[in-house]
Amino acid sequence: MKKIAVIGAGSWGTALALVLADNKHNVHLWGRREDQAEEINKRHTNSRYLPDIVLPESIKATVSLEDAVSDAEVIVLVTPTKALREVLHELKDHLQAPAVFVHASKGIEPGTYKRITEIIEEELPENVRLAVAVLSGPSHAEEVSLRQPTTVTVSCSDLSRAEQVQDLFINQNFRVYTNPDVIGVELGGALKNIIALGAGMSDGLGYGDNAKAALITRGLAEIARLGTAMGANPLTFAGLTGIGDLIVTCTSVHSRNWRAGNMLGKGMQLEEVLSKMGMVVEGVRTTQAAYELAQSVEVEMPITNVLYDVLFNGKEPKQAVDELMKRSRTHEVEDLSSLRS
Repeated sequence: MKKIAVIGAGSWGTALALVLADNKHNVHLWGRREDQAEEINKRHTNSRYLPDIVLPESIKATVSLEDAVSDAEVIVLVTPTKALREVLHELKDHLQAPAVFVHASKGIEPGTYKRITEIIEEELPENVRLAVAVLSGPSHAEEVSLRQPTTVTVSCSDLSRAEQVQDLFINQNFRVYTNPDVIGVELGGALKNIIALGAGMSDGLGYGDNAKAALITRGLAEIARLGTAMGANPLTFAGLTGIGDLIVTCTSVHSRNWRAGNMLGKGMQLEEVLSKMGMVVEGVRTTQAAYELAQSVEVEMPITNVLYDVLFNGKEPKQAVDELMKRSRTHEVEDLSSLRS
């Protein structure tokens, strides 16, 4: 049994804490709200994020970062990318011994275009981190908390550390694979949120399965184009953190990004959508970062481009779809074969 700190008490952080508690680890779950910590400790529920789920009594919630990470062998970061640097600044003052860091967030930082492992390595000195790994894949917190079958991937530059994290999480309900391609795993998990916004927008406009299938398929092609340009293995995007994550995020009402896109398709403005969601929609921020990154490395991402215009330039969703359909003709196989060049 290891002491594991889970930093972030939202739906996904709580679901991962549940998996670790099921595996008999000593889990400390950190969040900023006193009332939430009290509810988790006394009632063993986190009703705002996972209604009707009873949590293992062994999960100990705290608002003290020092208490959460003190003597922790593994620290799992499950915070929005927007808040990550702030949390890491607070966290490093309380680290007394080196730990393995695992992040389960999905995003790219606008401006710097850094992946989350890069942010962690930049903010935390080498003497406090044994390794930095990423846990990603098609995994709705709502289903994980119900102990429904789920498969994910863990990636780390050190295979032995990836296998260590794999052993921490894997059980009969939560199957964990390893993948050495950190860049591909992170980019697949982040960029699929953009396509999920588009899929939700398509549904909100009243389009059918044909349109959604096209978005998912062509979305995967542009994710792979950018990912390969950034050094990822293109085969990664055929796996759990590529097509797997795309399927689950683009087709489910559990997906925040799909729900946000759906409201946009029905005519709501972005500010109203984000207000109604009440939770972070990572795809919005990632769309900005991916749009700028693709421009800088000269990678064509037509779906990302039109979604950027909808989100930040006021373009009507119907007009965006029309522009995609009227693009100059091209060859699908030729497009895909370019990934191997």
